[in-house]
Amino acid sequence: MIERHGEGRDLRSLDVPRVGSLLETSDVWEPYRLLDPAGTVVEPVAVYLKDLQGIGRPATTQRSYGMDLLRWFRFLWAVEVPWDQATRDEARDFSRWIQISDKPNRASAPATAVPNPVTGKAGPGRKYAPATRGHSESVLRGFYDFHRDVGSGPMVNPFPLVRCGSRAHAHHNPMDLHRNERSGLYRPRPVQRAPRSIPDEKFNEVFAQLGSNRDRALVAFWVSTGARASELLGAHYGDADPGQQLITVIRKGTRAIQQLPASPDAFVWLRLYQAQMHGLVPTRVDDPLWWTLRRPFTALSYHAAYRMFSRANAALGANWSLHDLRHTAAYRMARDPNMSLTDVQWVLGHAHLSTTQLYLNPLTEDVIAQALAHHARVAAGTVTATTIPKDGPSPLSYRPEALNILFGEGTA
Repeated sequence: MIERHGEGRDLRSLDVPRVGSLLETSDVWEPYRLLDPAGTVVEPVAVYLKDLQGIGRPATTQRSYGMDLLRWFRFLWAVEVPWDQATRDEARDFSRWIQISDKPNRASAPATAVPNPVTGKAGPGRKYAPATRGHSESVLRGFYDFHRDVGSGPMVNPFPLVRCGSRAHAHHNPMDLHRNERSGLYRPRPVQRAPRSIPDEKFNEVFAQLGSNRDRALVAFWVSTGARASELLGAHYGDADPGQQLITVIRKGTRAIQQLPASPDAFVWLRLYQAQMHGLVPTRVDDPLWWTLRRPFTALSYHAAYRMFSRANAALGANWSLHDLRHTAAYRMARDPNMSLTDVQWVLGHAHLSTTQLYLNPLTEDVIAQALAHHARVAAGTVTATTIPKDGPSPLSYRPEALNILFGEGTA
């Protein structure tokens, strides 16, 4: 019998079955439904997802939140605690469980994320990433905040903020900016990762692996406009304007309509793709711009585009993502001396200039190359240590009297 109280719960032996599901419905009014093990809709989640839609969150956000909620409800079903009776004990144990347990179907993955030899990007390990855990904590705290406010959930949120007696950013670097707000008590410390860019020569190799004009057009647009993958995939036939070299997208966060300049070759590949599909798919201004290449023709989904780019990566043994194309575009624009940083900010749709400034930092591969070149110069004896006196000790040696003090063999 599972112990229902946190103090006596044995997480070592806890089995969390993969029961229930998040169902995609194709219904614009209810894009996703969370189902319990019996196949019944979980009403508290259904109400919450409707509220997300009401405040303007797209279906992709509802799916992301739904997956976090499914993971939480699976844990509650395993420990036999109703969702509205969950306390801080359950939130604490869930935070421990998601931190230590392996992800489903990851038994063959390495215990820790290992950098890819081609890209340097760490691949997925067996554990949940800090970003996944942090997103989950935020979603669950918001879920319980919503039900507390409408009076359908517990009066005390199981996922509390940091205690009033302590500061949320007590140990932050004073040189780093942060918002003056309290963070979640069980929220993991965020890991700052530098955006990854695809080097030009590697990008050419990946581009050569693409198997259709549609795929070449998509990648050319992504790497020249800096648009997010979902933004470009949501474009309609009338959104492409070859005459002005512009394509219109709807921004992910603000839902603002914005025209983005694209490279000439992107429109060349687009024209070749459209000629190939002429007469096979509708071409009204509000019809999708991107379609599957086989019958029955349907609008190209994100997951299909992701698999397309993954296949091109696999041929090179690489693991770049669609979002790395956005990073590549950002780095290229930020390093153009004739393009101001505020222009780059506008193209990328960043709300804060500080986000765009990340692309002024040196690229990881460039730093590694410079450091390796430095070591080669040291080995060849071509590095001059101008700060070390000719008759002074080697920079890698210690004075004998200092070693005597260290090991207790005398005094200086």
